[in-house]
Amino acid sequence: MMKKALSILAIAAGLVWAGCDNKTSPGGNNQGGTSTSIFTATLLPSNEQPPIANAENTGSGTVTITMNVTRDASNAITAATASFQVSVANFPSTTNFTIAHIHEGNTSVASGPIKVNTTLASGEVVLVNGAASFTKSNINVPLDVAQGMLNNPSGYYFNIHTQLNGGGVARGQLVKTQ
Repeated sequence: MMKKALSILAIAAGLVWAGCDNKTSPGGNNQGGTSTSIFTATLLPSNEQPPIANAENTGSGTVTITMNVTRDASNAITAATASFQVSVANFPSTTNFTIAHIHEGNTSVASGPIKVNTTLASGEVVLVNGAASFTKSNINVPLDVAQGMLNNPSGYYFNIHTQLNGGGVARGQLVKTQ
């Protein structure tokens, strides 16, 4: 009888231990599986290097980047995609947004290398009373960039460019919120 009770306890303990695996828990210490991280940035013309001084300096915006990462059993990233939700406001009605992307670089970097392009095209965003929003989904993120963003989000920034400000009109460093 004692042996049977011990066997049942051993099986129960094994089931409990198996249920503690966090392979797919978002933000957990993954050992394989998928996770989601969220980054945000406040986009301001004054954050550009050098700061924007022309008529488009009245604008501002926000971006929320949702990055989905897949890892193998050794915890290495094997795939990463991102979705972007961008909102802008207070821009002159003549503003034409041309491109938007993630760059690598801190706040003092004038123009860091582009790491993730949102595929925004010139004229795709239409302003209404100086405001607009757009979404880009399932954009591939290079594996080293995904790891870099997770390790040091403030080492990356998002910016949006216009026809008037080809080097960027509004920029913000990434902050990991989840």
